[in-house]
Amino acid sequence: MSILKITGGRSLSGSLRVQGAKNSALPLLASSVLTEGLSVFRNCPRLTDVEATVRILRHVGCRVYEEGDVLYVDASGPILPEVPDEMMRQMRSSVIFLGALLSRCGEACLSLPGGCELGPRPVDLHVMALRALGAEITEAGGRLCCRCPRLKGGHIALPTPSVGATENAMLAAVRAEGSTVITGAAREPEILDLQDHLRACGALVAGAGSGVIRIRGTKKLRGGEKRIMPDRIAAATYLAACAAAGGRVRLYDACPRDMDPVLQALRRMGCRIETGENLIVLERRGTLRSPGPIITRPHPGFPTDAQPPLMAASLKAEGTTVMIETIFESRYRHVPALQSMGADIRTAGKTAVIRGVEKLHGASVRASDLRGGAALAVAALSAEGETLLGGMEHVLRGYEDMAGALTALGGEARLLEDGIVRGKDPRPGYGRDAEDG
Repeated sequence: MSILKITGGRSLSGSLRVQGAKNSALPLLASSVLTEGLSVFRNCPRLTDVEATVRILRHVGCRVYEEGDVLYVDASGPILPEVPDEMMRQMRSSVIFLGALLSRCGEACLSLPGGCELGPRPVDLHVMALRALGAEITEAGGRLCCRCPRLKGGHIALPTPSVGATENAMLAAVRAEGSTVITGAAREPEILDLQDHLRACGALVAGAGSGVIRIRGTKKLRGGEKRIMPDRIAAATYLAACAAAGGRVRLYDACPRDMDPVLQALRRMGCRIETGENLIVLERRGTLRSPGPIITRPHPGFPTDAQPPLMAASLKAEGTTVMIETIFESRYRHVPALQSMGADIRTAGKTAVIRGVEKLHGASVRASDLRGGAALAVAALSAEGETLLGGMEHVLRGYEDMAGALTALGGEARLLEDGIVRGKDPRPGYGRDAEDG
């Protein structure tokens, strides 16, 4: 059991390299199932969600090993078309294997996925996309079973821009017979990262980053090499931390071009921000003010995953901040914990109203989900006294060594495991296969 101990009340000052993006790494790793060779992923973050993905890859027949931040996935051998229930329950993104396994094996059988409880997130769009390519899909006992000896290209019209459904459709279509057009596609930069890798493996894909993606199927894909893009949500979290605590931080290996809505909101709060090609510098010296209304939208709108950390940064801002969450129904589960730290927040349905307070105080709180846990860490940095943040198993799904990152930025943070202070968080089960030496 891990607890993050944060002592607040001190301004931040330091530099940090932004980790590789969780939301890019997971579909990229799943895409390796499609290839019949060796795929190499650089800048791969050490996250429990990545560990879960690696376990799935090994189960279906891939050989996986790591050297530093590089993961090697060899999918040249036979691939099993099923994933056990216990592996699927570990994370929501495990559903991304549906399209990849179906395309490679002609069948796939897996249970409904787990992950953070943020309200209903049905897999209907994933199923609809695969059926449009000719898959026969049945559901029984909480398991989805798909069959199609050779998928055929078609028109996939997504009614909403679902990131996961867009990625699953891409993975299924790249080895289908004929051409596929995906309309209503999600436009997130992580989808462009996936397209870049698929192209390197020999896939014929175009249009990622727009609402229309066109794919011409190929029978086989080769292995490829990809450097995973920086994590724009992790970057937003650490910028929000500096906004909340004050000071000056420098993030390198960052992605400012993908973060404009977040950077603009922080500027409206009174933060001074400078950007370079792969650099973001944020300074906050005066009193924070409300950023005005924040409404989460699909990309290129304000990202839902950045909303909780920005909420935490606005707790001591002058004025009233209104946030409207349009993506997830249960995105405010961390609010009671923030209120226990002295925050003035009222929620009603999709709306949260935050009135700035003069001070926050440390407390014993628990993360109920990934981004809510990040929000509690941000609030703790600006609070007086000590905060003990439990539920770190949620946070470690998406943040690589948060204690070390906050310390690098000048914060006072320690990870406690069973009451013992640890350094860099160990990752059992992530390392090299025994037979790989």
